[in-house]
Amino acid sequence: MPNEKSFDVENAGVKKPETNKSQSRPKRLAVLASGGPAPGINSVISAVTIEAINRGWEVLGVKDGYRGLVDDDMKQLSREDVDWIHFRGGAVLGMSRTSPVQGDNLEKIVATIKRRGIDFLVTIGGDGTAFGASFIAAETGGVLRCAHVPKTIDNDLPLPEGVPSFGYTTACHVGVGMVQNLIIDAQTTRRWHLVTTMGRQAGHLAIGIGKASGAHLTLIPEEFGIDGATVDKFVSIIEGAVIKGRAEGRHWGLAVIGEGLVGALKASELEKLPDAGRDSFGNIRLANVALGTILCDQVTRRLAERGIDVAMREIKLGYELRCADPVPFDIEYTRDLGYGAVRFLADGGTNAIVVVDHKKRTYVPFEHMRDPKTGRPRVRNVDINSENYHVARRYMQRLGRRDFADPQQLARLAAAANTTPEAFKSEFERLVCGEPMDFDGPGEKRELKLN
Repeated sequence: MPNEKSFDVENAGVKKPETNKSQSRPKRLAVLASGGPAPGINSVISAVTIEAINRGWEVLGVKDGYRGLVDDDMKQLSREDVDWIHFRGGAVLGMSRTSPVQGDNLEKIVATIKRRGIDFLVTIGGDGTAFGASFIAAETGGVLRCAHVPKTIDNDLPLPEGVPSFGYTTACHVGVGMVQNLIIDAQTTRRWHLVTTMGRQAGHLAIGIGKASGAHLTLIPEEFGIDGATVDKFVSIIEGAVIKGRAEGRHWGLAVIGEGLVGALKASELEKLPDAGRDSFGNIRLANVALGTILCDQVTRRLAERGIDVAMREIKLGYELRCADPVPFDIEYTRDLGYGAVRFLADGGTNAIVVVDHKKRTYVPFEHMRDPKTGRPRVRNVDINSENYHVARRYMQRLGRRDFADPQQLARLAAAANTTPEAFKSEFERLVCGEPMDFDGPGEKRELKLN
């Protein structure tokens, strides 16, 4: 995690509990998954269960996330139950978005934990799931010890730089395969596809799929800042990409956009969109916002006004990615995470997320997942100043400063748009103001150093 130090149980001030040698029963661990699915959940459940059993503990699989603790709905897991589930997508225990602190849920959960004699809890989920576990641990007076395995295909949890959240790699892999087919369809039918991907606040999944698939254009919320974009700007960027393709003799294409673009819109723009409703946390239900359809309709209309007939269709990628069978990377990764969670608890740790950074296991306290000033969850956004993002931009079919600096290229673009160079420049140059000439970062020339 940037600017934060991970800790292990030796230097975290965590005291190992005294061992009661007269205790008749083995230690008991409960495991649950909460929130939305991500490839690799079953692999975590498998790894946690096997490692705990190998230590002589009993393992209870909690059904449907925190609902299973509220309703005391769980079953004891054996090795036979989990030996081969790591290959499968989804979650064999089921999932839900039940809040452990809503109503009298916390009281019921604590009663279940005491009745079942649960010593340890491993949770799999995002920020809300982790903090739910911390509330439960506090309510038990610290008797229950918790470890959290971070999960989201959005890849926006505040993990160390370069460390993905499990499930992201698989979701990106599956998404690229789908987009690859759509690109061939677009080429075959001479149309444009607009693919919307998940990612409430960050564009990792969109840029990952767009870059790896070779999409002609990818738009993510980070490049527009907070409350700084308009639908008109999105439409103009896409329209410019379509025109640039036509100038190069390509009358088809595919654009990838992150659903988080909705969050980048000015408040006044949001009011213009159809009401999509809000979830229990007050967040706009992005999946219900028809931004992609709005963009397709407006781009098609603007091009028609230029005398250009383009068929453009929106396709959403989201639920198709969440329960895919994990790729080997995510299986191996989640094995390490599951083992790390049990090892952390066995060593006396509690209230931390498990992190595997460059094959090294560390732990990050729950409180480091939130901004100490605002109390809101930290979000790891795409770094638009990184070379990774610059490479993505250089391979996009997108208007850039050089298009307007080269008179011949400007003339080709204007001809493709059925307008004059002066008119084209007046309408579209505003989109690239302030950007590097070749989107190669500050300075065109770089010294090449060889070792």
